[in-house]
Amino acid sequence: MRRAYLAAATLLFFGHWGIEPAMSAEAGKSALGRYPERVYVPSAVGNTLHVIDPKTFKIIATHSVGRFPHHVTPSWDLTKLYVTNTGGNSLTVIDPMTGEISGEIPVEDPYNLYFTPDGKMAVVVAERHKRIDFRDLRTWKLIKSVPVEWPGVDHLAFSRDGSYLVASCEWSGRIVKVDLKRLELVADMALGKLPVDVVRPPRQNLIFIADQGVHGVFVVDPDAWKMIEFIPTGRGTHGLLLSHDEKLIYASNREEGSISVIDIATRKVVAKWKTGGSPDMGQLSPDGRQLWISSRYHSAVLVIDTATGKVIARIPTDKEPHGLTYFPNSRGSRSLGHNGVYQLD
Repeated sequence: MRRAYLAAATLLFFGHWGIEPAMSAEAGKSALGRYPERVYVPSAVGNTLHVIDPKTFKIIATHSVGRFPHHVTPSWDLTKLYVTNTGGNSLTVIDPMTGEISGEIPVEDPYNLYFTPDGKMAVVVAERHKRIDFRDLRTWKLIKSVPVEWPGVDHLAFSRDGSYLVASCEWSGRIVKVDLKRLELVADMALGKLPVDVVRPPRQNLIFIADQGVHGVFVVDPDAWKMIEFIPTGRGTHGLLLSHDEKLIYASNREEGSISVIDIATRKVVAKWKTGGSPDMGQLSPDGRQLWISSRYHSAVLVIDTATGKVIARIPTDKEPHGLTYFPNSRGSRSLGHNGVYQLD
């Protein structure tokens, strides 16, 4: 008990002052079995975080957080969760053992949050300031800001070798490449109209990019820096989520209330589920049988049976639920950020 108290006190102290303690002894292990399963849902308008018990579909706690929280991001070592309060210029730290707030870290404009695969840097996507900030993951001190001249930088994925990242610029119809050794923008490309979520499946070089403006998913070869295919999905394609067996991508079509299921090998849509609402960002249960997804403009979380595509629960929330996470849910031992992207290769 004394050890648990000291650990909690240390996290609260360091989190309050924006300094991360040394990595936990549990680092390097999957989070499965280490923490209670919960679903964490940020409300971008309500400035709140709901905590849901996935066994009962009930909200068991609601916390006040900073202004305009957009995503809940598992830490690189899976020992904590960060609520990205972009309007509040802060990260609210959540202890996944208790589901309670354990600290706050001042960080400017954290619309989205990622971590370099080596765990050395936090990648803060400062959308309204049109830049990507690289910060020391232990102290959160700024290492370098990389300006992105095109509006709407918001989602990204890392190359297979970890040497660069590819980020979407939603409001300008462009994507950019940033060299992670030089911390410099080295390439850009016009792509679609409103590119949003970016995913690279494990053990692949290709990157999949949802585009809300042209209603589908682009497939990009980031090494050759060219678009190689377009997959039509549905109106307002927004979020992309990899299945646990790494064979499928679930693409949310926010404007038509549906989910398109993409076979990665054939790059074809093999199913479309009519969900209603405005499905946005989601996560899977550990067994992959349920897809939990925020219904952004319908103040709800949808729970979908992945075997049938049927909505099995609608859970009312505060206004504009966004980048929820189901934690823990992956065998991966490292988080690459966003609302639960894990290092699997």
